[in-house]
Amino acid sequence: MAGNGEIEVSDEKEFSSSSSSSSQGLGHGRNYRPVVASDNDRAIVEMSSLESAAAASSSSSSSPFPNRNPMKVKASNQTNMASEEREGSLPTRAHANGNQKDSKLELFGFDSLVNILGLKSMTEDQTPAPSSPRDGDDGTINLERPRVLDTGVKLGTMMGVFVPCLQNILGIIYYIRFSWIVGMGGIGESLLLVAFCGSCTFLTTISLSAIATNGAMKGGGPYYLIGRALGPEVGVSIGLCFFLGNAVAGALYVLGAVETFLNAVPSAGIFKETVTRVNGTEVAQPIASPSLHDLQIYGIVVTIILCFIVFGGVKMINRVAPAFLVAVLFSLFCIFIGILLARKDHPAAGITGLSLESFKENWSSDYQTTNNAGIPDPDGKIYWNFNALVGLFFPAVTGIMAGSNRSASLKDTQRSIPVGTLAATLTTTGLYLISVLFFGALATREKLLTDRLLTATIAWPFPAIIYIGIILSTLGAALQSLTGAPRLLAAIANDDILPVLNYFKVADGNEPHIATFFTAFLCIGCVVIGNLDLITPTITMFYLLCYAGVNLSCFLLDLLDAPSWRPRWKFHHWSLSLVGALLCIVIMFLISWAFTVVSLALASLIYYYVSIKGKAGDWGDGFKSAYFQLALRSLRSLGADQVHPKNWYPIPLVYCRPWGKLPENVPCHPKLADFANCMKKKGRGMSIFLSIMDGDYHECAEDAKIACKQLSTYIDYKQCEGVAEIVVAPSMTEGFRGIVQTMGLGNLKPNMVIMRYPEIWRRENLTEIPASFVGIINDCIVANKAVVIVKGLDEWPNEYQRQYGSIDLYWIVRDGGLMLLLSQLLLTKESFESCKIQVFCIAEEDSDAEELKADVRKFLYDLRMQAEVIVISMKSWDAQAEQQDESFEAFTGAQQRISNYLARIKENAHREGTALMADGKPVVVNEQQVEKFLYTTLKLNSTILKYSRMAAVVLVSLPPPPVNHPAYFYMEYMDLLVENVPRLLIVRGYRRDVVTLFT
Repeated sequence: MAGNGEIEVSDEKEFSSSSSSSSQGLGHGRNYRPVVASDNDRAIVEMSSLESAAAASSSSSSSPFPNRNPMKVKASNQTNMASEEREGSLPTRAHANGNQKDSKLELFGFDSLVNILGLKSMTEDQTPAPSSPRDGDDGTINLERPRVLDTGVKLGTMMGVFVPCLQNILGIIYYIRFSWIVGMGGIGESLLLVAFCGSCTFLTTISLSAIATNGAMKGGGPYYLIGRALGPEVGVSIGLCFFLGNAVAGALYVLGAVETFLNAVPSAGIFKETVTRVNGTEVAQPIASPSLHDLQIYGIVVTIILCFIVFGGVKMINRVAPAFLVAVLFSLFCIFIGILLARKDHPAAGITGLSLESFKENWSSDYQTTNNAGIPDPDGKIYWNFNALVGLFFPAVTGIMAGSNRSASLKDTQRSIPVGTLAATLTTTGLYLISVLFFGALATREKLLTDRLLTATIAWPFPAIIYIGIILSTLGAALQSLTGAPRLLAAIANDDILPVLNYFKVADGNEPHIATFFTAFLCIGCVVIGNLDLITPTITMFYLLCYAGVNLSCFLLDLLDAPSWRPRWKFHHWSLSLVGALLCIVIMFLISWAFTVVSLALASLIYYYVSIKGKAGDWGDGFKSAYFQLALRSLRSLGADQVHPKNWYPIPLVYCRPWGKLPENVPCHPKLADFANCMKKKGRGMSIFLSIMDGDYHECAEDAKIACKQLSTYIDYKQCEGVAEIVVAPSMTEGFRGIVQTMGLGNLKPNMVIMRYPEIWRRENLTEIPASFVGIINDCIVANKAVVIVKGLDEWPNEYQRQYGSIDLYWIVRDGGLMLLLSQLLLTKESFESCKIQVFCIAEEDSDAEELKADVRKFLYDLRMQAEVIVISMKSWDAQAEQQDESFEAFTGAQQRISNYLARIKENAHREGTALMADGKPVVVNEQQVEKFLYTTLKLNSTILKYSRMAAVVLVSLPPPPVNHPAYFYMEYMDLLVENVPRLLIVRGYRRDVVTLFT
């Protein structure tokens, strides 16, 4: 293939018809001239790799059950069943006890699916079905059940879901901020706040439960669910954002634990503390803050210790996590005991005990300005309202995905995830609601707003328990984040969507050590920063984005209600999922519209990157189901009536089989795809690329599938929107005749056939081409399909080769305006946009040329088409005057060849005593009419060469094949018509208009 994309034809080489299965079908039994392409063509390289991969897969399929200690049974060499003679059938199977017995399912050619596969094939990890021995094999069959890999410790509902979720949800906000929230928002609005945020996570849990119980679930948690419901692009973008949120949240939890420890034990600080005086009360109070360097040093040490625990695997985490949770639950117990034992001004001033009067005073809100420490200050810079409280409190209800993040480590995901997550959500929401009532009745508003650690003040028997509870709760949440985030990243990498993530792949049952290293690196980096106030809201946005994705996934799947949507969790409805998704979006904007925009922009960038760089994957997502249902509804709405000319789009059926052989790794002529793109306006439209494979369908079915995949890949490479179809038929004529009758549905049937003109048929002496070519044209006429035949396809320009000159139309017969429309479509392409259109009208000698010219101009004006109109009168044939035409030699050669052919068929008819026969059917030859047709085509060819020698492309009407004329004669007419014209489109419309004058 030349640098400009043109195809060079070689006279010396011929490709062997047995070089590949797909090319065998394309040129079976024929000796076509090959089209030679360069080895460095990227399309050819890609197709070669695809072929080798297909060959590798076929060779590996001969051993369907690897890595076993098989029980072998010799296949009988003699069989009475016809079904056993076919490939893929199984002979009689021996039972485990060694007794041979005829299978009851022998009629189907396979043994019992349960006995052989144990229903393993119904899951995504399919075990290849057993096949019959191939020729040359020893005939042994593997009957042992597949061995399941030991994936290590599997967790139940309590330790696998409930405990991680509880640890992630119960965090530092409850201990140091919850009483302050009650004081600022009042009991009433605090109850509303908890219910508002809790309803968001509750509805998300309902949606999560429905999706998680709709089939087997691999690792990846919410990413796996979202990706399989909304597609890989959405899944990866939200999954990576959720991973970043978990990784940075781990750093926040670590910093919270270290800061609490340094506040409880100031002497443990290595560097000097920072002291800030604030005027929140009558007397200025100093607030000591740990040094930034102390936070960094202790934070790095704690992160490393937690990483070692995570590296210990699920067993180590299961031993450490309960110890953290028990201490947290004990601290909560101490808080509630202290609340019940509290009395007026005991254990501190401002404490009233459980008082109805305090309850009434604290019922309403008291929003005001505070300083950075959260203490009321009239000169403070921060004003609090309900929206701000949502942003402060919502992290206290996140963490519901901690159980689903480790879905690969669960025994039964369909039971554990719904029960464990819902139990943790309801438990923590109930705890928060009770705490609002208790804190509101426990102390004065001033005490609630000024005592940052009220929980420690009232704790029984001493405040140190709360410090221990805070430290262990934050460490437990950090541990769960550092456990779930690497598994999430490894699950994304294992799906092989983004090649850049291949480093984080892990085998089933192995710990994601590299992903854990990377997560720890991110966490330590955030710890070194020390102050994460700027990016903390973004973490909340990532969580909310993930929750919204889960709700939208359930909403889409529930609304579409595909046959595969059968979740075990029955308490769900699409309206609940929609409300949950809307709540997530509302909360995002309530917290901060700026951070919402930032998080959505980041997710959009990842989505765009995945769509460009990611590998295509079809997971049966909800969008594909929606597209399918929308397509069905649209197809029904189109009906079977004819499409109005204003809504007419070309739907070309591109016949890929060239009149000549392509290289084995190029399933379609490269310029055919370029030309098909020219038939679309701004890329809108669809093309169907068709190739016909000669042979028996039962023998060539697998080869046809491989060839179809190759053709589809090539179409994508050429950036042509279309679908590939491979048809196996005994002959090309029969295959095309079946296709032209059945291809398409309703009004979405191809309305135009595009193919290459067979320029090589005489040079290669391919005598079967005329009959096939004429048969295709006749089939299109009968099926009412338009025909576009491209002559000079090898020289057709690509999108980068700009053309100059004119697009000349030789409008001879009424074609519904198709030729005019094609010329306008060509002008929309960059390669032809500099050209002008010239319309040549062929008139009889006695026609009124000026009147015809005026009529055509008016017609083009009403069609909003800019074109120059030229009327040509066809004078009577004067042989003496036309002998100077450069095509006259071709004319005399055609006359001689037709005479020889006619003499040959007459001799055969005389010898056999039959009527004149050609192409297997009787013909009637009127020599005077044949001569007239030759004269007409010569005159038209001379006119084209006279007026359109410098044209970029010429369009001329296609004459229909004359009835009862041999196909050989028609090919001679067509050869004479296209003689010496370098680039020609021969167009025939069909019995309807494709353009309209009216708006």
